[in-house]
Amino acid sequence: MSIKGLDAANAYAAAAARGGSGMSAKEALSGGSGFADMLQEVTTGVAEAAEKSEKASIAGLNRQMDLVDVVSEVSNAEMMVNTVVAVRDRVIQAYQEIMRMPI
Repeated sequence: MSIKGLDAANAYAAAAARGGSGMSAKEALSGGSGFADMLQEVTTGVAEAAEKSEKASIAGLNRQMDLVDVVSEVSNAEMMVNTVVAVRDRVIQAYQEIMRMPI
């Protein structure tokens, strides 16, 4: 079974490559996928990682999978969830900063 331990880092790099191309916000919003599409992709990826983690845990309990593979799958899912939570916290912090700005 192939395990990608850097799924969250790869997803972040892909998102940065899409949004970090030096274009203006208007150009980024008008072309290609939007923020909602990106969120949908991320949540789908986290859900898939959690599902793989659960399946690996069950396979490990049934002694159908090596313990190292089970731990790797669970660690991968945990890393992805922690990354999403960190990004969420930064978005909330940015929103709060914007709300504090004088008009």
